[in-house]
Amino acid sequence: MKTLKLCLGLSLITGLSACVSITNNEVALGGGPVITEYPVETALLNIYTQPRTETLTEVDSVQSRTVNTKVTPKGVISFEGKRVQGAEFESVTTVEGNVISRSTSINYFSLNPARFYGYTDSSGEYSVATQTADIPKVARVGDSGALLTENVYSDSSKRSQISRYQQSWSLTQASPATAWFCISTSQNLLSNVSDGSTVECYNINAKGDILNSKATASIPTANGIETVTYTSR
Repeated sequence: MKTLKLCLGLSLITGLSACVSITNNEVALGGGPVITEYPVETALLNIYTQPRTETLTEVDSVQSRTVNTKVTPKGVISFEGKRVQGAEFESVTTVEGNVISRSTSINYFSLNPARFYGYTDSSGEYSVATQTADIPKVARVGDSGALLTENVYSDSSKRSQISRYQQSWSLTQASPATAWFCISTSQNLLSNVSDGSTVECYNINAKGDILNSKATASIPTANGIETVTYTSR
């Protein structure tokens, strides 16, 4: 599953209804209920099956750095001998309005259950993912779990492996009626030197709709780990 290159600069599917869990302590200041259960499988699929454009802007940046992303579902497509779903991600990074990088990738996945098989991108990279565990249809705030292991090769021949990553997910409360659904990607497990890690978080409602997002990259530097955060607008 392709992750955002920050350092370089599904009610539709399941028909799942909103899941609300209320206890004596789960009451918002305004008197309304606090929703603590969310359809995370629907949310995950909505990231890939819903067309959208988004601009992420670096927080506290001296320069104006942005990442503009466009998601285009591709429907049924072939990957690794399987008939799967595809989603194209176009990403353009700009600094002070000047384009410094541009990439296009296609993620490959299935809908029921939601499973990811890898990605290809315009640099030639070829990823094959192995699902560690199926993501649950519904999760409660505070839940988390393993998602997949991803092996990345320099090209589709798979003769030269350049990286291996692990991804996991988690769910935290964002507001009384929304949650942060986050996907964390480890550092390159093939490298003896850390190349950093990322966390991409999507603000979701009780239907699994994607409302906005943020992403944080932890980048090793000579002075320690630098954290760079981007938010959508």
